[in-house]
Amino acid sequence: MITSTYVALFALFLVFLSFRVLLLRRSKGVGVGTGGDLTLERAIRVHSNFTEYVPIALLLLYFIEKSGTSGIVLHSLFIALLLGRIVHAYGVSQVDENYTFRVFGMFLTLGVLISASIRLLIF
Repeated sequence: MITSTYVALFALFLVFLSFRVLLLRRSKGVGVGTGGDLTLERAIRVHSNFTEYVPIALLLLYFIEKSGTSGIVLHSLFIALLLGRIVHAYGVSQVDENYTFRVFGMFLTLGVLISASIRLLIF
């Protein structure tokens, strides 16, 4: 299954984002909340945003795979999602943010969600 490989990659990315928040909390001495630290606040939002969008995307892509969609289409959607999440994470992590990264990341993420949803509804 193609999906299982990507789910593992996304799980490792989530672990990376989690460790980043944990290490920032430790270095800033903040147990709960952000303590007013902008870097920590942005790391928390990157982690949260990932957990808000990725699970439903993975579920949609799993169903697409089960419906018999070609491997090329499936890989393309997974790669777009992964690239979108990486670019978004990078952009939002910057205190002096260049919104181009956030917008492009969300464009890719939402594009995958919309494409997968339409594919499941039509096919």
